[in-house]
Amino acid sequence: MLARNDWLSRWALVFIGISPAFAWAGGLPVVQLDPVIVIANQDSLIGQTPSASVGTVYSDQFENRPLSRPGELLETVPGLIVTQHSGEGKANQYFLRGFNLDHGTDFATFIDGMPVNMPTHAHGQGYSDNNPLFPELVESIEYRKGPYYADFGDFSAAGAVRVRYKDEIESPFIQATGGLYGYQRLIGAASGKLGAGTLLWGAEVEHYDGPFVLDDRYNKVNAVVRYSNTDANGAFHLDLLAYNASWTSTDQIPKRAVDDGMISRLGYIDPSDGGKSSRYSLIGNWNRNLGTGELIGNAYLSRYDLGLFSNFTYFLNNPVRGDQMEQYDRRTLGGGSLAYRLKQEIAGINTQSEIGVQDRYDNIPSVALYRTEARQRYFTVSDDKVRQNSGAIYAQSEIQILPWLRALGGLRFDIYNFDVTSNTPANSGNTSDHQTSPKLTLVFGPFQKSEFFINYGEGFHSNDARGTTETIDPNDGVTPVQKVNALVAARGIDLGMRSALIPKTQIAFSLFALDLDSELTFSGDDGTTEPNRPSRREGTELSVYWRPIPRLVVDSDIAFTRSRFRDNNPIGDHIPEAATSVAALGLSYESAKGWDAALRLRYFGPRPLIEDNSQRSNATRLVNLHLGYHFSPQLALSAEFLNLFNSHDDDIRYYYTSRLPSEPAGGVNDQHFHPVEPFTARLVLTYRFTDIGHSM
Repeated sequence: MLARNDWLSRWALVFIGISPAFAWAGGLPVVQLDPVIVIANQDSLIGQTPSASVGTVYSDQFENRPLSRPGELLETVPGLIVTQHSGEGKANQYFLRGFNLDHGTDFATFIDGMPVNMPTHAHGQGYSDNNPLFPELVESIEYRKGPYYADFGDFSAAGAVRVRYKDEIESPFIQATGGLYGYQRLIGAASGKLGAGTLLWGAEVEHYDGPFVLDDRYNKVNAVVRYSNTDANGAFHLDLLAYNASWTSTDQIPKRAVDDGMISRLGYIDPSDGGKSSRYSLIGNWNRNLGTGELIGNAYLSRYDLGLFSNFTYFLNNPVRGDQMEQYDRRTLGGGSLAYRLKQEIAGINTQSEIGVQDRYDNIPSVALYRTEARQRYFTVSDDKVRQNSGAIYAQSEIQILPWLRALGGLRFDIYNFDVTSNTPANSGNTSDHQTSPKLTLVFGPFQKSEFFINYGEGFHSNDARGTTETIDPNDGVTPVQKVNALVAARGIDLGMRSALIPKTQIAFSLFALDLDSELTFSGDDGTTEPNRPSRREGTELSVYWRPIPRLVVDSDIAFTRSRFRDNNPIGDHIPEAATSVAALGLSYESAKGWDAALRLRYFGPRPLIEDNSQRSNATRLVNLHLGYHFSPQLALSAEFLNLFNSHDDDIRYYYTSRLPSEPAGGVNDQHFHPVEPFTARLVLTYRFTDIGHSM
């Protein structure tokens, strides 16, 4: 294996070799653009959104945001917490609206129209790995919370985001980052005219050892190539995305091992945990004027691989070889959508309508669970071949009934088909299910630059296809198990308000409730989610966006949620790991003299860890700081300080049974946690290939 400096040096030579091409964007003339300060119209969202929980965040609002990992870019969604409980290459853990969303079960993510969530995944249902995100190339992040939108289906009950990449950048650039704990990142990007359209490309390489006693040895290669074209009749773009990563994990550790001095809070139990993952995708999107409306199409094809080694219970199930497992997933997925949008006036009433179809097919030749020791397989628990197809048709329409009243109605119909071939024949089979999801919204206003919303909607998340055909526990091949429903219904209601009445300020406020027919909860024994009891969440959210002067932005959000199981059970009604309170505050300033600063404060409140609430996590508080200076239009230097005050809080905390080598055979019930990374600093040097005489 290459040493960390050798690894980065090799890629540095590649970038140095191609750097002259940045000045010409691959042999294409560079288009020089004058710098523009984008100041959002404070009234822009009034009359434009169907809910107080809908919005779009643009690149100028997050380009200086300090990030420890790319998935944290999604924290631009008010009330969303993005964290990690294992190695850098594993999908993030998400929390929103009182949910521990695990790795994405009820939170749908799309990149340029391609779904990121993985159904019937080896590690967790709806697994959403956003490590391939390229933050410097993101144009916008559109978010919607709740099951109120007919064009969103599986995994979107709590919320959904659409990430869109840029068509072009102002000027080609190379950027190098170095920091504590072996952090090294080198990126480059360029765009220019090609034929009638624009070609954008970017590439990055990254290495990170991390602050833990066990080095992460995280190596990442990522690339984006995008061709786009716009004319009077419409637009299209074609994306090619490539991502590959490998890492070693420090998973969550038992609290007792730290308290007893066996390991430090940055220590480990199993040194061979970790994994590797790759994803290669082709995405196309287009829209054309057709008649008096617009036809919109999307198609994608992706190849995905994951090998994930984890040991959450240590020596509980196998006192000799340990409890490490490999979760293996290899698949090809493809799909697309077609929609027609029409604006028209009927009997003097303005309407906007959309009808669409969506389809997705996952061909999974192997989704498997192996017992391993030091990453060597010695027993196959399950190895299944799955073919999974989902299709949907939806329609939605908005009617301006009165100058102060809009109504939006929608209906969505989803159908799923599963075909499972298992190495345990009794667990093979075919199943299908369908779901009809109505949506209704009323918007009152605007009154004095304010609007009021009532949203009702039904949605769902799918369950793992293997659970719909499984009749015998694959761990022992004997114990009968009950099949699960393929689709789990969700029902939600929002009462909201959005206002721009206060000058230079936008305020959004929501009261919400969301019911699920079956909760998915984390299982420490095998590191996956499993179906549980019906649940309800009730909460409130407030977000404020304030621009007191043109170059200063202050944004804040706070949310409180009460989460409970809806049935009666003596073990208790609290939902383990359900978020109770979250808050964030951000300040961003850009000086006319070339310097900029951004400060982010994040609060993640305490949570119940088991149903009777007798075990609880502590709150987590983090502060990140960005400082930057532009020496010239070409050269900029910035510093990022992550966990500025060196908090010793946790990224995540669980409560379950595990066993260390000297402990009783039945193990010990204990809290297990993954600490936040200690204070770290990174320096970022950026060079842009612009005209030397070009002023800022």
